[in-house]
Amino acid sequence: MSPVLELRGVTKIFPNRRGIRDISLTVNRGDIYGFFGPNGAGKTTVMKMLTGLARPQQGQLRLFGHDVGTGFEQAMAKVGVLIETAEAFTYMSARRNLEQAARFYPRLPKGRIDDVLALTGLSPYAHEKVAGYSLGMKQRLGLAAALLGEPELLILDEPTNGLDIEGMVQIRELIAGLAREQGITIFLSSHFIGEMEQLCSRIGILHEGRLIREAAISTLLQERGTLEAAYLHELNQVRGQAAHA
Repeated sequence: MSPVLELRGVTKIFPNRRGIRDISLTVNRGDIYGFFGPNGAGKTTVMKMLTGLARPQQGQLRLFGHDVGTGFEQAMAKVGVLIETAEAFTYMSARRNLEQAARFYPRLPKGRIDDVLALTGLSPYAHEKVAGYSLGMKQRLGLAAALLGEPELLILDEPTNGLDIEGMVQIRELIAGLAREQGITIFLSSHFIGEMEQLCSRIGILHEGRLIREAAISTLLQERGTLEAAYLHELNQVRGQAAHA
């Protein structure tokens, strides 16, 4: 089976020397892949490169076998994206926002807007102005927009960031349901380790711009009991190697 998403030797260094260095990872069809690391580790940089908002200095990023740099339209044809906080026209209703987004999909099936409103639990609020939405509802609207094109892969950057506990649970359950019931592959970044443990099937651990471990969640839990313990172990390994370098 060919990977849905691949990074091979991807590097991007900013003038302040922060960035990402030589990252390689693979996301297979059906994965809920957690891209985990603390704030500033480089997660959003990778997300922006995957979606064409930034370019790598070295390496290759591929979606469904297509190079993001040289075949962007083909690479993104089956991809839905939510980068950081969802944006919307707050003076419009959710339905009207989705009608605006639907203009980018000329072959959108009839009734697709109703479908994504139902999938994200927004049908009862479809005609309310977004200005009155909670942050969690706005994130669900962002997910609804990302789902319009019937994607096979969702790229989600910190989708629960800033939400209260109830909002986090709702978004987490929604993402799990999309993977389970719609068969959508998920590539999800987060700095919440509990979220990774509850939601993801595989994980890549990022530290100071480098991928220090990629494994199945079940493997890490078997090794260390909790994902938190596994993360701290990997971190100590890296720091120990640096101290002896």
